[in-house]
Amino acid sequence: MVEAYILLTSAIGKVRDVYEKLDMLDNIKDVRIVTGPFDLIVLAEAEDLSVLTNAVVEGIREIDGVVDTNTAVVVE
Repeated sequence: MVEAYILLTSAIGKVRDVYEKLDMLDNIKDVRIVTGPFDLIVLAEAEDLSVLTNAVVEGIREIDGVVDTNTAVVVE
């Protein structure tokens, strides 16, 4: 299994909409709305790096209101 924390920036006024859509995705284990330079922090888990990459590129980044993502893969 591969885990990653995804630091996400959303469009103004879209944080809650993005939160709700993220919470429905299969590979998402936890979603938190936070303060600071990012709007949400997402914990994702997948069977391998390829599946994780697809979850980010074809799932998370396709959500209306997602402006940017920064993925940190857990190595230890």
